Amino acid sequence: MHEEDEVGPRVTLAAVAREVGVSLPTVSKVLNGRSDVSSATRAKVEHLLEVHGYRRRAQGPPKAPLVEIVFHELESVWAMELIRGVENVAKQNNATVAVTESGTRHAPGPEWIEGVLRRRPLGVLLVFSTLPEEVKRRLASRAVPFVIVDPAGDPDPDVPSVGSANWAGGLAATRHLVGLGHRRIAIVTGPEDMMCSLARLDGYRSALATADLDADPDLVRFGDFHVQGGFEHAMDLLRRPDRPTAVFAGSDLQALGVLEAARVLGISVPGELSVVGYDDVPLAQWSSPPLTTVQQPLQRMAEEAARMLLSPGDPAKGALRIELATHLVVRQSTAPPARG
Repeated sequence: MHEEDEVGPRVTLAAVAREVGVSLPTVSKVLNGRSDVSSATRAKVEHLLEVHGYRRRAQGPPKAPLVEIVFHELESVWAMELIRGVENVAKQNNATVAVTESGTRHAPGPEWIEGVLRRRPLGVLLVFSTLPEEVKRRLASRAVPFVIVDPAGDPDPDVPSVGSANWAGGLAATRHLVGLGHRRIAIVTGPEDMMCSLARLDGYRSALATADLDADPDLVRFGDFHVQGGFEHAMDLLRRPDRPTAVFAGSDLQALGVLEAARVLGISVPGELSVVGYDDVPLAQWSSPPLTTVQQPLQRMAEEAARMLLSPGDPAKGALRIELATHLVVRQSTAPPARG
């Protein structure tokens, strides 16, 4: 970092260093994401750079042609689908894909931002519902482009993102079950604090309302998108004396848990219980029976996000939101309800 690099029309980094009361190398360390700066000093420098509207000048290519994808967990099988999508586009651009696990489902951890500023990738894909303002500001000020790959469906308007039609997916799944003749349809959606869970639930309720069916609150459960959660909720639902004849699970993994609960309880699928999943991950067609599910185009979502990173549009037009369609894939886990 050189003293002549400008923060604003007239303010240099040297002037920023004087105002904060630190050396120019210290300001450079903050700009380059170095960890050997106190949090108080870092905050002062970051604040002053923001006040003066600092945007880092392009200083040659990044250290490596790297595209980074960041998850809060790598256990879910759909994570592999997203990684494959990024890899498809990265190969076309002679870039390497780096995979990072950090933070919660809402935002990456604070240690991640320090590392990514040092790595200086071509861009970052984040599988989170949104980003804290500080993270967005620091990425933008260091000219690190980012896109949210957003299954949750609730991005901030200033963040470029790719998602899918969660409400339409919930509607299609439930309409399919209603069309088969089911009237007691349970839902095990995702976490209550994620917009995708609520959107799929709203689609479920809309389909029931359109068919003049009441949505029984006792048949609505919030899961965690994992097998164990689907199993536990299904064990409770299927032990009821007035058990549902169909379950719409908010993920294929939860649907596998529902299938296992039915097996444990001696309930045949689809003879006595119909099950619909969500995502259409590859293992859905190999479950027993093969799973009817809503296909969420995970690979294509990641491909579109990677293209947004590597071929950015006009920043003056604002953040871009791409929402891809979902559609129902009917297999052997659904059938009309048993008579009586």
